[in-house]
Amino acid sequence: MSKWLPVPRNTEEVETAAQRLKASDDWLIVTHERPDGDALGSAFAMAHIMQALGKQWTFIAADPLPIRFSYLPLFEKAVIASDNVTRTFSHVVSLDCADMERFEALHKYLDKDVEIINIDHHRTNPQYGAAAIVDAEASATCELVYHVARELEITLSKELATCLYTGLLTDTGGFALPNTTRVVHQIAAILLASGVLPYDVAEPALESRSWEQMRLLKLALMNLTVSEDGRYAAVYATQAMLKESGATQDDADLLVGFARGIDTVEVGLLFKELPDGTIKASLRSKRYVDVSRIAQHFGGGGHVRAAGCTLGHDLEEAMNAIIEKVKEALDT
Repeated sequence: MSKWLPVPRNTEEVETAAQRLKASDDWLIVTHERPDGDALGSAFAMAHIMQALGKQWTFIAADPLPIRFSYLPLFEKAVIASDNVTRTFSHVVSLDCADMERFEALHKYLDKDVEIINIDHHRTNPQYGAAAIVDAEASATCELVYHVARELEITLSKELATCLYTGLLTDTGGFALPNTTRVVHQIAAILLASGVLPYDVAEPALESRSWEQMRLLKLALMNLTVSEDGRYAAVYATQAMLKESGATQDDADLLVGFARGIDTVEVGLLFKELPDGTIKASLRSKRYVDVSRIAQHFGGGGHVRAAGCTLGHDLEEAMNAIIEKVKEALDT
Protein backbone atom coordinates (compact mmCIF):
# COMPACT_ATOMS: atom_id res chain seq x y z
CA MET A 1 0.00 0.00 0.00
CA SER A 2 1.36 3.42 -0.96
CA LYS A 3 2.17 5.95 1.74
CA TRP A 4 0.34 8.83 0.03
CA LEU A 5 -2.98 9.72 -1.56
CA PRO A 6 -4.35 9.36 -4.15
CA VAL A 7 -3.09 5.79 -4.37
CA PRO A 8 -1.44 4.79 -7.68
CA ARG A 9 -3.18 2.04 -9.63
CA ASN A 10 0.15 0.34 -10.39
CA THR A 11 2.06 0.45 -7.10
CA GLU A 12 4.54 -2.31 -7.98
CA GLU A 13 5.51 -0.64 -11.26
CA VAL A 14 6.06 2.66 -9.48
CA GLU A 15 8.21 1.00 -6.81
CA THR A 16 10.33 -0.85 -9.39
CA ALA A 17 10.95 2.27 -11.48
CA ALA A 18 11.82 4.32 -8.40
CA GLN A 19 14.34 1.70 -7.24
CA ARG A 20 16.04 1.71 -10.65
CA LEU A 21 16.23 5.49 -10.67
CA LYS A 22 17.97 5.45 -7.30
CA ALA A 23 20.34 2.64 -8.30
CA SER A 24 22.01 4.38 -11.26
CA ASP A 25 23.43 7.76 -12.21
CA ASP A 26 23.97 9.85 -15.37
CA TRP A 27 20.49 9.63 -16.91
CA LEU A 28 19.29 10.71 -20.34
CA ILE A 29 15.74 12.10 -20.32
CA VAL A 30 13.78 11.84 -23.58
CA THR A 31 10.26 12.48 -24.80
CA HIS A 32 8.50 12.43 -28.16
CA GLU A 33 9.08 14.67 -31.15
CA ARG A 34 7.19 18.00 -31.28
CA PRO A 35 6.65 17.84 -27.49
CA ASP A 36 3.45 19.11 -25.90
CA GLY A 37 2.75 20.25 -22.34
CA ASP A 38 2.62 16.77 -20.84
CA ALA A 39 5.80 15.70 -22.62
CA LEU A 40 7.73 18.73 -21.41
CA GLY A 41 6.09 18.84 -18.00
CA SER A 42 7.00 15.22 -17.31
CA ALA A 43 10.52 15.61 -18.72
CA PHE A 44 11.36 18.66 -16.63
CA ALA A 45 9.64 17.13 -13.60
CA MET A 46 11.92 14.11 -13.98
CA ALA A 47 14.90 16.47 -14.21
CA HIS A 48 13.87 18.00 -10.86
CA ILE A 49 13.53 14.52 -9.37
CA MET A 50 17.03 13.65 -10.61
CA GLN A 51 18.43 16.81 -9.06
CA ALA A 52 16.75 16.03 -5.75
CA LEU A 53 18.35 12.58 -5.83
CA GLY A 54 21.77 14.08 -6.59
CA LYS A 55 21.88 12.41 -10.01
CA GLN A 56 23.43 13.72 -13.19
CA TRP A 57 20.93 14.15 -16.02
CA THR A 58 20.69 15.40 -19.59
CA PHE A 59 17.43 16.22 -21.36
CA ILE A 60 17.81 15.97 -25.14
CA ALA A 61 14.88 16.96 -27.36
CA ALA A 62 14.55 16.05 -31.02
CA ASP A 63 12.96 19.40 -31.89
CA PRO A 64 13.17 22.99 -30.61
CA LEU A 65 10.83 23.42 -27.64
CA PRO A 66 7.66 25.53 -28.00
CA ILE A 67 8.45 28.93 -26.52
CA ARG A 68 5.10 29.09 -24.71
CA PHE A 69 6.49 26.57 -22.22
CA SER A 70 9.55 28.67 -21.41
CA TYR A 71 8.09 29.36 -17.95
CA LEU A 72 8.91 25.77 -16.97
CA PRO A 73 11.78 25.61 -14.49
CA LEU A 74 14.97 24.23 -16.13
CA PHE A 75 13.58 25.00 -19.61
CA GLU A 76 16.91 26.56 -20.58
CA LYS A 77 18.76 23.34 -19.69
CA ALA A 78 17.20 21.35 -22.54
CA VAL A 79 19.62 20.28 -25.26
CA ILE A 80 18.42 20.12 -28.86
CA ALA A 81 19.61 17.09 -30.81
CA SER A 82 21.23 19.32 -33.42
CA ASP A 83 23.56 20.81 -30.80
CA ASN A 84 26.30 18.30 -31.70
CA VAL A 85 25.97 15.99 -28.70
CA THR A 86 28.44 13.18 -29.37
CA ARG A 87 28.25 10.91 -26.33
CA THR A 88 25.87 8.03 -25.57
CA PHE A 89 24.01 7.01 -22.41
CA SER A 90 23.51 3.72 -20.57
CA HIS A 91 20.45 4.84 -18.60
CA VAL A 92 17.39 6.49 -20.16
CA VAL A 93 14.00 7.66 -18.92
CA SER A 94 11.44 7.77 -21.71
CA LEU A 95 8.43 9.97 -20.96
CA ASP A 96 5.08 10.10 -22.79
CA CYS A 97 6.36 7.88 -25.62
CA ALA A 98 3.90 5.18 -26.71
CA ASP A 99 6.76 3.28 -28.37
CA MET A 100 10.47 3.72 -29.02
CA GLU A 101 9.81 5.08 -32.51
CA ARG A 102 8.41 8.21 -30.83
CA PHE A 103 11.99 9.19 -29.95
CA GLU A 104 13.70 7.50 -32.89
CA ALA A 105 15.73 10.63 -33.70
CA LEU A 106 17.44 10.23 -30.31
CA HIS A 107 18.39 6.54 -30.64
CA LYS A 108 21.91 7.57 -31.64
CA TYR A 109 22.46 8.65 -28.03
CA LEU A 110 21.63 5.20 -26.63
CA ASP A 111 24.26 2.60 -25.72
CA LYS A 112 23.79 -0.86 -27.19
CA ASP A 113 22.88 -2.30 -23.77
CA VAL A 114 20.86 0.70 -22.63
CA GLU A 115 18.54 0.46 -19.63
CA ILE A 116 15.25 2.24 -20.33
CA ILE A 117 12.60 3.26 -17.82
CA ASN A 118 9.37 3.77 -19.74
CA ILE A 119 6.72 6.06 -18.16
CA ASP A 120 3.64 6.62 -20.31
CA HIS A 121 -0.15 6.68 -20.41
CA HIS A 122 -0.89 5.50 -23.97
CA ARG A 123 -2.84 2.25 -24.13
CA THR A 124 -0.88 1.12 -27.20
CA ASN A 125 2.40 1.16 -25.26
CA PRO A 126 3.97 -2.35 -25.44
CA GLN A 127 5.71 -1.83 -22.06
CA TYR A 128 9.18 -1.63 -23.57
CA GLY A 129 12.20 -1.09 -21.35
CA ALA A 130 13.76 -2.66 -18.27
CA ALA A 131 11.00 -1.10 -16.17
CA ALA A 132 7.70 0.39 -17.27
CA ILE A 133 4.95 2.42 -15.65
CA VAL A 134 2.18 2.33 -18.23
CA ASP A 135 -1.34 3.31 -17.21
CA ALA A 136 -3.88 4.15 -19.91
CA GLU A 137 -6.30 5.37 -17.24
CA ALA A 138 -3.92 8.13 -16.19
CA SER A 139 -4.91 11.55 -17.46
CA ALA A 140 -1.32 12.44 -18.27
CA THR A 141 2.19 11.08 -17.96
CA CYS A 142 2.72 13.77 -15.30
CA GLU A 143 0.19 11.92 -13.14
CA LEU A 144 2.52 8.91 -13.15
CA VAL A 145 5.66 10.99 -12.57
CA TYR A 146 3.90 12.49 -9.55
CA HIS A 147 3.65 9.01 -8.05
CA VAL A 148 7.33 8.36 -8.74
CA ALA A 149 8.22 11.56 -6.89
CA ARG A 150 6.07 10.53 -3.92
CA GLU A 151 7.54 7.01 -3.87
CA LEU A 152 11.02 8.54 -3.77
CA GLU A 153 9.89 10.91 -1.00
CA ILE A 154 10.92 13.91 -3.07
CA THR A 155 9.73 17.25 -1.69
CA LEU A 156 7.10 18.77 -3.97
CA SER A 157 8.80 22.11 -4.51
CA LYS A 158 7.01 24.85 -6.38
CA GLU A 159 9.28 24.18 -9.37
CA LEU A 160 8.57 20.45 -9.50
CA ALA A 161 4.86 21.03 -8.87
CA THR A 162 4.68 23.55 -11.72
CA CYS A 163 6.07 21.00 -14.15
CA LEU A 164 3.63 18.32 -13.01
CA TYR A 165 0.67 20.71 -13.04
CA THR A 166 1.49 21.69 -16.63
CA GLY A 167 1.05 18.12 -17.83
CA LEU A 168 -2.22 17.64 -15.98
CA LEU A 169 -3.61 20.96 -17.20
CA THR A 170 -2.70 20.61 -20.86
CA ASP A 171 -3.57 16.94 -21.38
CA THR A 172 -7.02 17.48 -19.85
CA GLY A 173 -7.63 20.61 -21.90
CA GLY A 174 -7.79 22.80 -18.82
CA PHE A 175 -9.50 20.11 -16.72
CA ALA A 176 -12.36 19.96 -19.23
CA LEU A 177 -11.82 16.86 -21.39
CA PRO A 178 -13.33 13.42 -20.65
CA ASN A 179 -10.03 12.20 -19.14
CA THR A 180 -10.45 14.67 -16.25
CA THR A 181 -11.00 12.53 -13.16
CA ARG A 182 -11.35 12.88 -9.42
CA VAL A 183 -7.74 11.74 -9.10
CA VAL A 184 -6.58 14.54 -11.42
CA HIS A 185 -8.25 17.13 -9.21
CA GLN A 186 -6.84 15.54 -6.07
CA ILE A 187 -3.29 15.71 -7.43
CA ALA A 188 -3.83 19.21 -8.79
CA ALA A 189 -4.97 20.37 -5.35
CA ILE A 190 -1.79 18.98 -3.79
CA LEU A 191 0.31 20.76 -6.43
CA LEU A 192 -1.50 24.04 -5.77
CA ALA A 193 -0.74 23.61 -2.10
CA SER A 194 2.93 23.29 -3.11
CA GLY A 195 2.89 26.79 -4.54
CA VAL A 196 1.69 26.50 -8.14
CA LEU A 197 -0.02 29.68 -9.35
CA PRO A 198 -2.72 28.37 -11.74
CA TYR A 199 -2.94 31.34 -14.08
CA ASP A 200 0.84 31.59 -14.36
CA VAL A 201 0.61 28.17 -16.02
CA ALA A 202 -2.75 28.41 -17.83
CA GLU A 203 -2.07 31.76 -19.49
CA PRO A 204 1.07 30.73 -21.43
CA ALA A 205 0.22 27.03 -21.79
CA LEU A 206 -3.39 27.31 -22.94
CA GLU A 207 -4.55 30.86 -23.53
CA SER A 208 -1.82 32.88 -25.22
CA ARG A 209 -1.88 33.12 -29.02
CA SER A 210 0.75 34.81 -31.12
CA TRP A 211 -0.24 37.19 -33.90
CA GLU A 212 1.19 34.63 -36.34
CA GLN A 213 -1.15 31.96 -34.96
CA MET A 214 -4.12 34.27 -35.39
CA ARG A 215 -3.13 34.98 -38.98
CA LEU A 216 -2.91 31.24 -39.60
CA LEU A 217 -6.30 30.73 -37.97
CA LYS A 218 -7.79 33.33 -40.30
CA LEU A 219 -6.44 31.44 -43.33
CA ALA A 220 -7.45 28.02 -42.02
CA LEU A 221 -11.03 28.92 -41.16
CA MET A 222 -11.54 29.64 -44.84
CA ASN A 223 -11.07 25.92 -45.58
CA LEU A 224 -12.90 24.54 -42.52
CA THR A 225 -15.59 22.12 -43.69
CA VAL A 226 -18.38 20.28 -41.89
CA SER A 227 -20.03 17.06 -43.05
CA GLU A 228 -23.61 17.16 -44.28
CA ASP A 229 -24.81 15.48 -41.11
CA GLY A 230 -22.68 17.80 -38.96
CA ARG A 231 -20.89 14.94 -37.16
CA TYR A 232 -17.33 15.63 -38.29
CA ALA A 233 -15.37 18.67 -39.37
CA ALA A 234 -11.98 19.07 -41.04
CA VAL A 235 -9.44 21.83 -41.45
CA TYR A 236 -5.98 21.87 -43.01
CA ALA A 237 -2.76 23.88 -42.91
CA THR A 238 -0.25 23.78 -45.76
CA GLN A 239 3.36 24.89 -45.80
CA ALA A 240 2.29 27.82 -47.97
CA MET A 241 -0.19 28.89 -45.27
CA LEU A 242 2.48 28.66 -42.58
CA LYS A 243 4.84 30.75 -44.69
CA GLU A 244 2.20 33.39 -45.43
CA SER A 245 1.17 33.71 -41.78
CA GLY A 246 4.65 33.36 -40.29
CA ALA A 247 3.35 30.58 -38.04
CA THR A 248 5.24 27.44 -36.99
CA GLN A 249 4.33 23.77 -37.17
CA ASP A 250 3.42 23.88 -33.48
CA ASP A 251 1.25 26.96 -34.02
CA ALA A 252 -0.99 24.94 -36.33
CA ASP A 253 -1.96 22.49 -33.60
CA LEU A 254 -4.60 24.84 -32.18
CA LEU A 255 -6.68 24.47 -35.34
CA VAL A 256 -8.09 21.04 -34.53
CA GLY A 257 -9.91 22.49 -31.53
CA PHE A 258 -11.93 24.76 -33.79
CA ALA A 259 -13.05 21.79 -35.87
CA ARG A 260 -13.94 19.73 -32.79
CA GLY A 261 -15.60 22.69 -31.06
CA ILE A 262 -18.55 22.96 -33.47
CA ASP A 263 -21.65 22.08 -31.48
CA THR A 264 -22.87 19.15 -33.62
CA VAL A 265 -19.43 17.69 -34.29
CA GLU A 266 -18.23 14.46 -32.66
CA VAL A 267 -14.87 14.22 -34.49
CA GLY A 268 -12.62 17.14 -35.39
CA LEU A 269 -9.76 16.67 -37.85
CA LEU A 270 -6.64 18.67 -38.66
CA PHE A 271 -4.44 17.87 -41.65
CA LYS A 272 -1.04 19.55 -41.44
CA GLU A 273 1.51 19.48 -44.25
CA LEU A 274 4.98 18.86 -42.80
CA PRO A 275 8.21 20.30 -44.25
CA ASP A 276 8.96 17.02 -46.07
CA GLY A 277 5.54 17.10 -47.73
CA THR A 278 3.95 14.33 -45.69
CA ILE A 279 0.59 14.94 -44.05
CA LYS A 280 0.15 14.76 -40.27
CA ALA A 281 -3.45 14.05 -39.25
CA SER A 282 -4.67 15.00 -35.78
CA LEU A 283 -7.97 13.48 -34.65
CA ARG A 284 -10.08 14.62 -31.69
CA SER A 285 -13.43 13.27 -30.52
CA LYS A 286 -15.89 14.28 -27.83
CA ARG A 287 -17.74 11.30 -26.41
CA TYR A 288 -18.20 8.24 -28.61
CA VAL A 289 -15.59 7.66 -31.32
CA ASP A 290 -12.29 5.98 -30.40
CA VAL A 291 -9.97 7.95 -32.67
CA SER A 292 -6.92 5.96 -31.56
CA ARG A 293 -8.25 2.99 -33.54
CA ILE A 294 -8.52 5.14 -36.64
CA ALA A 295 -4.98 6.44 -36.17
CA GLN A 296 -3.65 2.92 -35.58
CA HIS A 297 -5.12 1.83 -38.92
CA PHE A 298 -2.70 4.28 -40.55
CA GLY A 299 0.28 3.38 -38.40
CA GLY A 300 -0.27 6.05 -35.75
CA GLY A 301 -1.71 5.96 -32.27
CA GLY A 302 -2.71 7.97 -29.25
CA HIS A 303 -5.65 8.11 -26.90
CA VAL A 304 -9.34 7.32 -27.21
CA ARG A 305 -10.24 11.00 -27.63
CA ALA A 306 -6.98 12.35 -29.10
CA ALA A 307 -4.75 10.60 -31.63
CA GLY A 308 -2.64 11.19 -34.70
CA CYS A 309 -0.90 9.59 -37.66
CA THR A 310 1.25 10.53 -40.64
CA LEU A 311 0.22 9.77 -44.21
CA GLY A 312 1.61 10.24 -47.73
CA HIS A 313 2.35 13.39 -49.66
CA ASP A 314 -1.07 14.09 -51.17
CA LEU A 315 -3.32 16.24 -48.98
CA GLU A 316 -6.58 15.34 -50.71
CA GLU A 317 -5.85 11.61 -50.60
CA ALA A 318 -4.92 11.81 -46.92
CA MET A 319 -8.08 13.69 -46.06
CA ASN A 320 -10.28 11.28 -48.00
CA ALA A 321 -8.67 8.22 -46.41
CA ILE A 322 -9.08 9.48 -42.85
CA ILE A 323 -12.59 10.82 -43.42
CA GLU A 324 -13.69 7.45 -44.81
CA LYS A 325 -12.59 5.74 -41.58
CA VAL A 326 -14.24 8.46 -39.50
CA LYS A 327 -17.52 7.88 -41.32
CA GLU A 328 -17.27 4.15 -40.62
CA ALA A 329 -16.64 4.81 -36.93
CA LEU A 330 -19.55 7.24 -36.69
CA ASP A 331 -21.91 4.72 -38.30
CA THR A 332 -20.83 1.83 -36.07
